[in-house]
Amino acid sequence: MTGAGCEVWFYHLERTSLDQALPDLLEKCLARGWRALVVTAAPDRLAHLDGWLWTYRDDSFLPHGLASEVEAERQPVLLSTEADNLNHAEALFLIDGAEADRVDGFQRCVDMFDGRDEVALTAARNRWKAAKAKGLSISYWRQGPRGWEKQA
Repeated sequence: MTGAGCEVWFYHLERTSLDQALPDLLEKCLARGWRALVVTAAPDRLAHLDGWLWTYRDDSFLPHGLASEVEAERQPVLLSTEADNLNHAEALFLIDGAEADRVDGFQRCVDMFDGRDEVALTAARNRWKAAKAKGLSISYWRQGPRGWEKQA
């Protein structure tokens, strides 16, 4: 992973599922005026996320689309299996073990992993080591009783 100027934040899910945590982080991203690209390593997850982001709360939804759809570049949140920045996003979210060779052009890369899954935890540790070895600006966030807490 290369990407001078991009902060890489590792989010260790322990108290909630990805489905619970992701919408809140995407809302914060949009509140900053940023666009987001969400990349999953699981293609079957796209349909689930597409429906979930419309219905995750009774009083709100997250405007989004799929990279395979027409005018994907106009979406504030784009869902994909590839890290191609079609919507010119400032934030890249990597979920389900997705990886990106390059994070150039992004302000932030958020690597979210399930801390209750030993395989996911080991893979995240390897991605952390690789990012650190490349000299990227990295930090580690863990779910605490009051929300996300920066640990490193």
